[in-house]
Amino acid sequence: MRKSFLGAGVALITPFKANLSIDFEGLGKIVDNQINNGMDYLIILGTTAETAALNTDEKKQIIDFVCQHVNGRVPIVVGIGSNNTQNVIDNLLSMNLSKVDAILSVVPYYSKPTQEGIYQHYKAIIEVSPLPVILYNVPGRTAVSMSAETTLRLANYSEKVIATKEASGNFNEITKILRDKPEHFSLISGDDSLLLPIIAIGGQGVISVAANAIPKAIADLTHLALEGDFKKAAQLHLRLQTICDALFIDGNPAGAKAALHSAGIIENVLRLPLVPVTETTYRILADEMKAISNS
Repeated sequence: MRKSFLGAGVALITPFKANLSIDFEGLGKIVDNQINNGMDYLIILGTTAETAALNTDEKKQIIDFVCQHVNGRVPIVVGIGSNNTQNVIDNLLSMNLSKVDAILSVVPYYSKPTQEGIYQHYKAIIEVSPLPVILYNVPGRTAVSMSAETTLRLANYSEKVIATKEASGNFNEITKILRDKPEHFSLISGDDSLLLPIIAIGGQGVISVAANAIPKAIADLTHLALEGDFKKAAQLHLRLQTICDALFIDGNPAGAKAALHSAGIIENVLRLPLVPVTETTYRILADEMKAISNS
């Protein structure tokens, strides 16, 4: 049965122990914290999960663990993307996705394909995917942006393409997609800071990084906006701006991990080439976490 991805989703971090192994106990705490605080669905193995630093066995272990731990409480999306189209197809066919509800697949990075190349890449994935596909446009990481025309071409190609996570920050392109999209297709904000304005013009919600640290606040903001209470949503949006900015001062997911460490939930460990935030950034995040928890 097709699941709805209306509302607030979180791109989960992958917590590590001091020896750099995966902290599954910490991951379970994070998952429960997200669900208990109103998040509507979870995304695993995205950019925020340091997926590039995980091996194949670890990715499979994370999928199995999260699916078992969630136990049907909320939908689960798995990130499966690459600049190697055949690699994406091989992963789709070899991973156990029986308890997963959709895949999130990023625009091919580094190779800088043309729009036709992007279209053909996704078309090949769509043909073999056993699950609905959410496109992911994040030119700040991929070095190429999927145009509104290519996004709409894919949305109209197959109803299996159910949404796009838009992190381009290009409101002109976002507006074109929302204006011309087919009924079955949704646009999801990929930027916490743009959550409110994107919902205001017809977006369906957010896939959030900040929610790792402040799930209730992000869930509340998303739900207020979707319910049309823009006065309260705007007040909350403005109150969260400082922590949302601070989470990205030293990169993602370093900020989210620092915030969670300050709350005593995980160890502040990343795998190279990523490193923890500076002491100054850590203090800002710790202070903001205390302020939000006390508000």
